[in-house]
Amino acid sequence: MDCMRFTIIDPQTRVSFVAPCPVLEALVAGCAKAPRTLAELLDATEPFAPDLKDRVLSGLAVFDEHNTPNNLERIHAAFHYCKPEEVPVFRILDPATRELSLKPVRAGIVLFNLRDKRIVQLQNTYAEIQRKGRIRVPRTSGAPARIYRYELPPDWSLVPSR
Repeated sequence: MDCMRFTIIDPQTRVSFVAPCPVLEALVAGCAKAPRTLAELLDATEPFAPDLKDRVLSGLAVFDEHNTPNNLERIHAAFHYCKPEEVPVFRILDPATRELSLKPVRAGIVLFNLRDKRIVQLQNTYAEIQRKGRIRVPRTSGAPARIYRYELPPDWSLVPSR
């Protein structure tokens, strides 16, 4: 499955990770609930991408265990050792992490600026982001699959705008 980079900025933190392309739709649908923080966005995406929250938060726990703002040696080594699509979840804390957080992987990179209520498509060859859309909610043991309709709030912007 193809993948892309997602960078999320909230008032307290900046995080970047690579995930399968369909996560894009889940994150956009999550933004329709006007999240203010990374945790709120991950909670909002749970119905559409059930494993995303655990993957990102587990990755951040590993990052925090092996890196500090004053010692990013481990993540810098991962940048050199890993293929771009295999770089683990990381916090943006210095010029090297910032630079990588803005580099596309395979299908591109989309930045979700929760603080400024803006979705920035730096490079997106996967799917055009729309203000309104539909996303499939996967079937669970207690409920059949269904379609969820979403619309970004009017104060959210798409860059480039569509």
